Amino acid sequence: MRLVRTELVDSREILPGQWLQSFHAPELATGSRAGQFVHVRTGDLSGLVLRRPFSINTADTASGTITIHFRTIGRGTEWFTALRPGDGVDMLGPLGRPFEVNARSSNLLLVAGGLGMAGVRFLADEAIRDGRRVTLLFGAASAREVYPTSLLPDEVEYVIATDDGSVGHHGFVTELVPDYEAWADQAFACGPAPMLAALARLAAGRRERLGVARLGRKRGGGRSDPVGSPAARRKSFLQVSMEQNMGCAVGACLGCVIMGTNGAPQRVCREGPVFAAEEVAWEAGW
Repeated sequence: MRLVRTELVDSREILPGQWLQSFHAPELATGSRAGQFVHVRTGDLSGLVLRRPFSINTADTASGTITIHFRTIGRGTEWFTALRPGDGVDMLGPLGRPFEVNARSSNLLLVAGGLGMAGVRFLADEAIRDGRRVTLLFGAASAREVYPTSLLPDEVEYVIATDDGSVGHHGFVTELVPDYEAWADQAFACGPAPMLAALARLAAGRRERLGVARLGRKRGGGRSDPVGSPAARRKSFLQVSMEQNMGCAVGACLGCVIMGTNGAPQRVCREGPVFAAEEVAWEAGW
C-alpha cells in the first residue's frame, strides 16, 4: 500500500453518466493485481471528507498508467469529471485482496452486471497475458448501457444480456451462465448483490449437476486450506468482488462489513473485496 500523487492523463464519458479516466501512476501500475482498488481523495470541497474507492480497471506497467471506471452519483464523483489532463490526484493503494486464479485453470468465465465491469476488467487482461481463454458475460438494463466492445481485448468472447432485450439475450445475465459452466474452470463476478447471490446459488449446485471434481486436490495428509486463504480461494469455482460503501478502506471503521458463513463479520476492504462465493452469508442481510 502506497500514498501516491498521480496525474490525470485522459478522461472521457464512455456511457451516459459513466466515465473512464487514466492516471499516470507507475507505483500503482506495477504493484496492482486484478480485484484490488484505490482510495482516492477528492479536492478541497466543503463537506467531502472521505476518500472514494474505485476498482483498478486496468493497469499498464509499460506506460505506468492505471484506469478507473465510475458512474457519477454525487458531488464526489462529479468532482472527478471536472478534472483536466495534468491535474494531480492523491491515491492510496493498491488495497484489498485480489482474485486468485488456479494455475490449472485454462478457461475463465467473467460475469459483470452494469458498473461491475470495473471489478473484472483487469482480470481479462491478466488472464490473456497468461495464455488463458476468457468469456465475459455482461448484463445491462438496455443497449444504451452496454459496455463498449472497443474497450475490451480482441481475444475476449463477449456475450451481452439486456433486461429489455434491446441487444443480446433478453433477460438477466445470470441466465447465460448455465451455457458456460461446463466449459469454465473458474468463474469471477462483480455486480449488484442480488446478481452475485444468484450466481452463488448456481455455483453451489454445479458439481452435482455436472459431476466435476474440485480444483486443487488436497495434499499433505488431507489437510484443508484455511477458509479465506488464497489457496482456498483458488480452489473455489466462483469468486465475487463485493461492492460496499467504505469509510477508511484500511479495516478500522467497520463501515463496509458483510457477514461470513463462519459467523464472523468480514471487512470488504481487508478480507475482500474478493471472496470465494461460499465465504459469504448471502441471506444475512448485512
